[in-house]
Amino acid sequence: MTRTEDRRIRRTRAALTQALLALMAERPYEAITVQDVIDRADVGRSTFYAHFSDKDDLLDESLAGMRDLVDRAGAGRQPTLKRPLPFSELLFQHVADERPLLTALLAHDASGTVMSRLETVLHDTAAAQLRALFGPDRPLAVPLDLLARNSVASCLVCLRWWVANGSALAPAELDELFRSLTAPVIRAALAARTG
Repeated sequence: MTRTEDRRIRRTRAALTQALLALMAERPYEAITVQDVIDRADVGRSTFYAHFSDKDDLLDESLAGMRDLVDRAGAGRQPTLKRPLPFSELLFQHVADERPLLTALLAHDASGTVMSRLETVLHDTAAAQLRALFGPDRPLAVPLDLLARNSVASCLVCLRWWVANGSALAPAELDELFRSLTAPVIRAALAARTG
């Protein structure tokens, strides 16, 4: 494959992703069709299917950037008991940069399809960071998977609250609130088993 083909593929995939995100800002994900996406991206149906199997596949690709972001945030900082989920700060900054899109997504995601997929992305990162924090042999009062899911639920509640209330909090301030909700729970899960 030549560089020109690589660039063309990247441009096409980016155009399809941007089209889907723009449409999701306008209406519920379930109401969007592949035809809507290809019309917005101005590509042919065969081009769409050369890259994606369906709109769910495209949605997963659209959230891949979020996965990369939280993975980078996790790789850059070691979890500590004070900051057990270091991905959150970069995530909140990214959301602040894309706040109008998130506002629209929350307003139009009635069935929760998009947030459910985002939850999966965040859960994978949270679980990995908690494993790094506690190590494989550390006994916990609750299963690590449940602790990760609880942390992600708190993260999503913080995001929804931030958007719904039009809060003027800076991303770092929201991250501090998130840590105040999750860090004590994470410490308690460890202390209850070791104390």
